[in-house]
Amino acid sequence: MSNIEIGLWSFPVLLFLIFIRIPIGLAMMAVGMGGTYIVFGSTMMTMGQLKHLVYGTFSNYSLSIVPLFLLMGQFATLSGMSKGLFKAAEAWLGHLKGGVAMSAIGACAGFGAICGSSLATAATMGQVALPELRRYGYSGPLATGTLAAGGTLGILIPPSVILVIYAILTEQNIAKLFVAAFIPGILAAIAYMLVIAIYVRVVPGSGDALEPVPYAERFKALISVWPVILIFLAVVGGIYAGIFTPTEAAAVGAAGTGLVALVTGGLNGKKIVNSILTTANSTAMIFLIVLGAGMFNSFLALTQLPQTSAQWVTEQGFSPWFVLFCVLVLYLIFGCVMDSLSMVLLTVPIFFPIMTALDFGMSTEEFALWFGIIVLIVVEVGLITPPVGMNLFVINTMARDIPISQTFRGTAPFVLADIIRVAILAMFPSITLALVWAIY
Repeated sequence: MSNIEIGLWSFPVLLFLIFIRIPIGLAMMAVGMGGTYIVFGSTMMTMGQLKHLVYGTFSNYSLSIVPLFLLMGQFATLSGMSKGLFKAAEAWLGHLKGGVAMSAIGACAGFGAICGSSLATAATMGQVALPELRRYGYSGPLATGTLAAGGTLGILIPPSVILVIYAILTEQNIAKLFVAAFIPGILAAIAYMLVIAIYVRVVPGSGDALEPVPYAERFKALISVWPVILIFLAVVGGIYAGIFTPTEAAAVGAAGTGLVALVTGGLNGKKIVNSILTTANSTAMIFLIVLGAGMFNSFLALTQLPQTSAQWVTEQGFSPWFVLFCVLVLYLIFGCVMDSLSMVLLTVPIFFPIMTALDFGMSTEEFALWFGIIVLIVVEVGLITPPVGMNLFVINTMARDIPISQTFRGTAPFVLADIIRVAILAMFPSITLALVWAIY
């Protein structure tokens, strides 16, 4: 059996291990080590490969951003800023038909600006917004679907843990990726609000408007969320302005949200310890997946499968846009059975060389930024598609009286909006790259 064939056979073996519920980090490590042993035929060579990989992976300075952004999300959850964001959005949007659900989307976007996790955004905003949506008589599918979809804004609007991982995998500038994500993130929030506006008109009784709030109270509510604005400007603005490196900005963000949580009374000694332990657990889980993916991708590099695949695709003369379409469809399929981080770590080292070998009429860096944002959006969709849509289950645990099938139905219009948004961003790369060109 040739090395290429060994590489190809590794995928069904990996999927089988995932299917029998082996943790994906361990599954990728097992397949990677087993495949490396078959290629080398030596246990010592395999263990040597693992030793060098562990040091090479975790000595990467950029990975220190991950625990800092996770800690920032923990402190942001305890600070009470989520409730202020929702009330401010409700004051400005509540008078519209479906306005409370739109307010939830706006609050998710704001919270996503200080929390790089989709699950944390969905869980935190679900606790704040779900009781309000119920109180104002919003239907179960719309309420749960809105919060599940809104949670996905946590990984698109910078800062984003997934974007940091993508930047490391493709050796791209983290700050430029954050800039590139900004306009698509705002478009996502607007698109979700349009979905809600259409939904409440197509399905009567699913969500009504509130009484308008006087402008004095609206501005008062807006002023109350100044900590969020200040932290966002310090973190993302500091990166854009070149004041901080991304790692320094993550540390500033974690310290800032921690200080706000302390001042507002949401943080005490016990909660600080719990936040640190939760961050450590989440970081360990992510790093195990990173290590497993590194071992598996190192094995694939030994088999020359990514390079051979890229060469084969270019030799077939396929249109670059057809190949992109196929890759995005594969991401949608993977999203039904895998979590977002695993998808990125497993597929980007394979798909990225194939895509960069094609001519999309832009520089390598521009393509990497544009492709990364498109991949991130498609990965987002996986968070709200059955059967493994993590956001769906997070929200469903808070609304146990609403069948999960209704939550699936409620997210369907948002999934359609995401697909349309991906198509638009794919056809017009300048939307994603405009801010990068303007700043850099």
